Amino acid sequence: KTGEGKTLTSVLPAYLNALEGKGVHVVTVNDYLAKRDSEWMGRVHHFLGLSTNVILSEKRPAERREAYNADITYGTNNEFGFDYLRDNMAHSLDDLVQRGHHYAIVDEIDSILIDEARTPLIISGPVEGSSQWFTAFARIAPRLTRDIHYEVDERKKTIGVKEEGVEFVENQLGIDNLYAPEHSQLVSYLNNAIKAKELFIRDKDYIVRDGEVMIVDEFTGRILDGRRYNEGIHQAIEAKENVEIKNENQTLATITLQNYFRLYDKLSGMTGTAETEAAELKQTYKLDVAPIPTNRENQRVDNVDLIYKTQEAKFEAAAEDIAERVEKGQPVLVGTTSVERSEYLSKLLQRRGIKHNVLNAKYHEQEAEIVARAGLPGAVTVATNMAGRGTDIVLGGNPDIIADQDLRERGFDPVEDPEAYQEAWDEEIIKAREKSKQQAEEVREAGGLYVLGTERHESRRIDNQLRGRSARQGDPGETRFYLSMRDDLITRFVGQSMEAMMTRLNIPDHEAIDSKMVTNAIKGAQAQVEAANLEMRKNVLKYDEVMNEQRKVIYAERRQILEGEDVQRQIRGMLEDTITAYVTAATAEGYVEDWDLDELWQALQSLYGPTMSYESLISGSEYGKPGELSSSQLLEAVLADANAQYDKLEDAVIEMGGEEQMRGMERGVLLNVVDQKWREHLYEMDYLKEGIGLRAMAQRDPLVEYQREGGDMFNRMKEGIREETIRQLFLVRTQLAQAGAFQVEDPAEGHGGENAKPEHTIGG
Repeated sequence: KTGEGKTLTSVLPAYLNALEGKGVHVVTVNDYLAKRDSEWMGRVHHFLGLSTNVILSEKRPAERREAYNADITYGTNNEFGFDYLRDNMAHSLDDLVQRGHHYAIVDEIDSILIDEARTPLIISGPVEGSSQWFTAFARIAPRLTRDIHYEVDERKKTIGVKEEGVEFVENQLGIDNLYAPEHSQLVSYLNNAIKAKELFIRDKDYIVRDGEVMIVDEFTGRILDGRRYNEGIHQAIEAKENVEIKNENQTLATITLQNYFRLYDKLSGMTGTAETEAAELKQTYKLDVAPIPTNRENQRVDNVDLIYKTQEAKFEAAAEDIAERVEKGQPVLVGTTSVERSEYLSKLLQRRGIKHNVLNAKYHEQEAEIVARAGLPGAVTVATNMAGRGTDIVLGGNPDIIADQDLRERGFDPVEDPEAYQEAWDEEIIKAREKSKQQAEEVREAGGLYVLGTERHESRRIDNQLRGRSARQGDPGETRFYLSMRDDLITRFVGQSMEAMMTRLNIPDHEAIDSKMVTNAIKGAQAQVEAANLEMRKNVLKYDEVMNEQRKVIYAERRQILEGEDVQRQIRGMLEDTITAYVTAATAEGYVEDWDLDELWQALQSLYGPTMSYESLISGSEYGKPGELSSSQLLEAVLADANAQYDKLEDAVIEMGGEEQMRGMERGVLLNVVDQKWREHLYEMDYLKEGIGLRAMAQRDPLVEYQREGGDMFNRMKEGIREETIRQLFLVRTQLAQAGAFQVEDPAEGHGGENAKPEHTIGG
């Protein structure tokens, strides 16, 4: 259960596995907890002779490398995942920060491996996009009417434009056919504008601060700094909010959390709410769930839900309940689902003169301070998604943090004058602990922490996490959810029928019902959403399996190149493979006169510039009578020529800068080409995935089609890498010639009449 000391227990497996010297990663849901846990648990590990460190978002690469070299490294799932992706974009071994994936302990494992697993980690870079279209469609979207011009499926988070909508847009833009090839990109601008209008709600999914659209994490209520929605959604929201539209991003590297955590040799985790997800943890990660009984009997009282007709009536009743609890000195934690709702309730409490703190994405800097005082008698804390925060509300207040705040307010600074601070601290902490102990007793007598939920979350686990903030370690506590017929979850699943029933029974707005039928309907709705989310996660994983196999191949090849494993042999192999593919394609027809030698020579000319013409090969006595040239002889001659040209290039570079310069040049060119082709491939795979669902209409399995076409695209990409690497290396000759290291002569004449291809003779 929650509040049973999981974080403390993790010290034991972390210590044991760190003894192997391969590194242990302890994964938490946010930077605040990573830093806190590394400081708290670090004391124990240091005493036992192990080093610990923490990865925080602001750390530079050198600091990250140092952190990963510690025996035990604390950090968030995103930091670990993005470091892995960045390591696989590095251009030198010195730029790598991680040292492998030996063992991970995931705190709040259900939140990280299940709730957040629907969203892949993506590193993106800007591509040129047209902001004028985002603006144009942001103006059109408000004029479109839901259910007339388009439909919205809020469960699946998709929209569909109807025929009336298409006609309306065509009239607005003055075009005949929105789906004509020349207008095809406009369809995605239209879809994104409608999604921005209907599916992305300000102060719930994102906030606007200083002219920037910032994403709010739906599970933790925190701002995801620097993160942007992909596929043009972020730009559509920027256009809707009338702020500066930044360039659309292109995916440079991506991995799902499922596949990132499968990289570890050993994986384990802990949470107070995993039993409901045991089957998924077993299926996806091969993890068994072992329930541990509570240390002391749980004394929490979970009251039945109260359901009101309107949001206003619900919040009024909640405010009334809060006032009563404050009156008797009971601390109250209120859980809301969005920034907007937390601020609405805050205004109601202000009007009643109830002192309170607000903890949401707008004020997350003061989090530790607010949480430290949330357990004081009569304290009221209004928080968005407190469930994901993993923090412990100490009855009577957290004496350590309160003492530190009081000292700082009195002018003591642990950095500027550590001695004076320490002296004052020794006295202050004794007083703070005594006061906290006394106030904790008052709170217990008043009934413990009262948790008031103002809406049911899509996931029952997150509701349970919120409830679990109360009655920890055998303390008393109480919880209740206040709901309304207008809550998101209820309107999406059972709202209309329930509201009709309340109207029929003539129940006034300000009166609540606590019907079992309604509670069961809500549980059913949550089960439906959980099932839909499970399908979504399975789907993400199925499609990412295709990418994952490809990613493993590319990342393994990149690592080989970085480690310098015989890059010379690799390049010669690429040269041979590319020329063999060219010659095979040109000589597929049986007779010499049927061969497409014109095209072959153009391809070779573009690749490296052969020093003989095909006319000279055909008429040359070396191959017997004219016209008796075999494809293997042709291949042999072209390969010999290309290798001789590469030998000359190699000699010139080695003469100028030595063997290491030649290998370094090959490595640099190869890495650049691999990265460029992989980026293009990711872009094409995104497009393939976007449209693949339509194959179902042709009675084809979209996943099978995606696997087949994705595989073909991957093979073409590998051919492209070989070809482009050789072409770029041969281009170095031109630069050397300009520097005077090569002499590029005029093509020799007399090799076969008007059809002869020019030949390059390159001398040192």
